[in-house]
Amino acid sequence: MSAGNDFGARGRALVTGAAGGLGREVAVQLAARGCNVAIADINAAGAAETAVLVRGHGVEAEEIVGDFTQEGAPEAAVQKVVERWGGIDILVNNAGYGVIEPFLEASFKSWTRTLALNVTALAMACKAAGRVMRDQRSGRIVNITSPGSRMALPDYTAYTASKAGVDSITRAAAVALAPYGVLVNSLAPGMMDTEMQRSTEIDLARVAGRNDIQAFLDERTRRIPLGRRAEISEVAEAVVWLALDAPAYMTAERLNMSGGLDKD
Repeated sequence: MSAGNDFGARGRALVTGAAGGLGREVAVQLAARGCNVAIADINAAGAAETAVLVRGHGVEAEEIVGDFTQEGAPEAAVQKVVERWGGIDILVNNAGYGVIEPFLEASFKSWTRTLALNVTALAMACKAAGRVMRDQRSGRIVNITSPGSRMALPDYTAYTASKAGVDSITRAAAVALAPYGVLVNSLAPGMMDTEMQRSTEIDLARVAGRNDIQAFLDERTRRIPLGRRAEISEVAEAVVWLALDAPAYMTAERLNMSGGLDKD
């Protein structure tokens, strides 16, 4: 087939970091397209809220609460999806972590936590889902990266380095799984109104010695060529497009959605 797939008819999806923000919106949009959705997050209450929204579309939801930085946790999540629905068609690696620290003051703890979730857990989830998809000879993986993966940001280096790792894993997984008809792509969203984005920018303002937080945020928004921040819903729409509608010949690609901030 040249485009799309039939996953929407009770497709089996796993979305990490789906207790809120972009992950929740992706889960809900997949549900609206007819997918059963497993919601993975460390936040049990948020995952339960997302599950209610998913079920509101007449599909099934599975709540998977746990810390993906623990050995075996990503593989166990994939296995839970397989046990419930007999396979997995879509994996969206959305869970992420990052802290603002000047490079010369960065701590071992923040580096290891960031890389453990953003790189190692993502790679293990890709591996586990990829094995199932290989045997099915179908499936799509979407990894959330960042424009920062190609920028020099000395106050956010662990995060940007981790997202460069995501880019590398995406390419490698795409090549490894291509012979089996499994597609692996990534999406790099720009600035949007999520809890993590707000927290990050407030910390950036403090490191820069800026007391007027709103003025700092407004300045950053003005740097975006389209002149506004992304809506969570439109970023999620792009993720769902990669998961359901992108052409079957598209793999190992990075889709930029930053209003022109990140340019290829």
